[in-house]
Amino acid sequence: IENVASVAATAGGGFFVGVLIGYALKKVIKFVAVVGGLFLAGLAYLQYHQIAAINWYKVEQASAGIVSTVINATKMVEGGNQPALAELAITNFGIPLTSSISVGFTIGFMKG
Repeated sequence: IENVASVAATAGGGFFVGVLIGYALKKVIKFVAVVGGLFLAGLAYLQYHQIAAINWYKVEQASAGIVSTVINATKMVEGGNQPALAELAITNFGIPLTSSISVGFTIGFMKG
């Protein structure tokens, strides 16, 4: 019975943390998208009124470089420290925590 209570507390806490992380991440993504869109709209407005000359090809190259850097950083985070993750998943603590966080993250991201 002590083991069941520990697993239930882990799953409940993991779900709550997952909801918070998913909700916050969606809000941050929305904010960054709005700020980036407004910035690009401002550049287009300045170019339309011939206040600034924008080389859109260079803007595209710079954004492609930023995206590739983010993708490479994400791949490096995924590939690190796998043995510790495997040891955590084998324990009674890892499986309920991981599954509840993923479900909570999904719900939080959808509601955000």
